[in-house]
Amino acid sequence: MNRKPIVRALIALTFSILPGVAICADTDPVKIGVLADMSGVYADIGGQGSVEAVKMAIEDFGGSVLGKPIEVVSADGQNKPDVASGIARNWYDSGVDVITDIPASGMALAIMQLSKDKKKIAMVTSAGSSDITGKSCSPYTAHWTWDTYAMSHGTGETIVKRGGKDWFFITADYVFGQTLERDTAAVVTANGGKVLGSVKHPLNTSDFSSYLLQAQSSGAKIIGLANGGADTTNTVKQAIEFGLPKSGAQLVALIAFISDIHSLGLKDAQGLMLTEAFYWDLDDATRAWSQRFYQRNKRMPSMTQAGAYSAVTHYLKAVKAVGSKDADQVMAQMRATPIDDFMTHNGTLRIDGRVLRDMYLFQVKKPEESKGEWDLYRLVATIPAAEAFRPLGDGGCPLVR
Repeated sequence: MNRKPIVRALIALTFSILPGVAICADTDPVKIGVLADMSGVYADIGGQGSVEAVKMAIEDFGGSVLGKPIEVVSADGQNKPDVASGIARNWYDSGVDVITDIPASGMALAIMQLSKDKKKIAMVTSAGSSDITGKSCSPYTAHWTWDTYAMSHGTGETIVKRGGKDWFFITADYVFGQTLERDTAAVVTANGGKVLGSVKHPLNTSDFSSYLLQAQSSGAKIIGLANGGADTTNTVKQAIEFGLPKSGAQLVALIAFISDIHSLGLKDAQGLMLTEAFYWDLDDATRAWSQRFYQRNKRMPSMTQAGAYSAVTHYLKAVKAVGSKDADQVMAQMRATPIDDFMTHNGTLRIDGRVLRDMYLFQVKKPEESKGEWDLYRLVATIPAAEAFRPLGDGGCPLVR
């Protein structure tokens, strides 16, 4: 009689009933999906750079967890919710445990619902709508890097308090732009300013002449750019061609990334105020990591690429700590554990999905102030996390009791 199968069964039964002894049922590798914009307006802030940042996080973690290798898949979501949802659904169904990057807010909101339905995790490191942690919040989503509330309160409030009272918005006509305009307009009016008008443009617009003419004719002293990526850089370049800055109007990039400023060049971008969650030249730790990133990508990282590394690292630490890929256990561990890395110090993940961290208000340097190709910012102020992000009870998140 072959007793080996019986012995194995008895051992398994014994371990299953012993208190305090757990056997990991997660026999498949941890799989991470990077759903990015690989060729559109947000390719420089995420794209292949986000994929490389995730690979760096995995390598630094040791390449495996729960005794299995960590795998990465990536795809171009084309900034289209339907395309991105189709990819995400296929990934989740085929064993992907967490999806990150997710550059467009419409994509993020769609994938968040999908991740909730499937009890899988989404870590939004690129999209910015504050609704992600507001009315649309999910127990399976972490909003990692920035949001429209933080940008409107960081840059917008500073401009108003410095005397920029009359505003006109040029806004990307989708969730992100609409939310950014809404949040900033609320800050402007709350601080005694006025919104004289706004105009909306499609994503990936090449000709901003009609929108700039409307802004100019409004008489507003502040032209708030509630768009991002190539849309922002094109707006600034064409505004300079139209002579708006010379006529006394101040351009305010409500969300701009280091790649945008690099693309514009200091001659055109000098003096712009902007808020970011990360800058490569803040301290020794940011410089060391960014130089490693530069060796792989030949450009300095954006805050969203640094955010992808930070988010994946925190996720992997949580998986290791709980000994499981179970989304509920991992999310609980991520909320219970402080976030502390080169990008984020003493950060926390709230119940609504918002990661709290300090934000930084920068001003773009003049050409004569810069010491190198990527020496672009001067730090104006550090905005404490409690001031930078929306209070927990104000967002309408149904998870908040």
